[in-house]
Amino acid sequence: MALPEDGASRIRRFCEKQVPAELLDRVRVEHRVRGRAVTIVEYQAPWNPEPSSWWIEVPQARIKYDEQTLGWTLYWFDRNSRAHRYDLVEPHQPIERLSAECDEDPTGIFKG
Repeated sequence: MALPEDGASRIRRFCEKQVPAELLDRVRVEHRVRGRAVTIVEYQAPWNPEPSSWWIEVPQARIKYDEQTLGWTLYWFDRNSRAHRYDLVEPHQPIERLSAECDEDPTGIFKG
């Protein structure tokens, strides 16, 4: 089973709201889907202004869908880009609860 369409569209809208339009030439927040997991990634413009420079990719959060519980579980990334379950919110929550937690970021773990 793939991701529910409403969950995927909510994550897309969440990403679109993260960066003001005037900063999109320097920072973007996007999502990648792999199976039932969605990774929210921040892209930062390169320090080197050459056209061939790569944007820096920093994973912010991962949200996994469980088709048995119909809920989502939130993960954070350490400095080595390894995902760990975020234990301040119970697993198998509605997507709105997890996107709100990422947005509020009470620990500074998602947006640093």
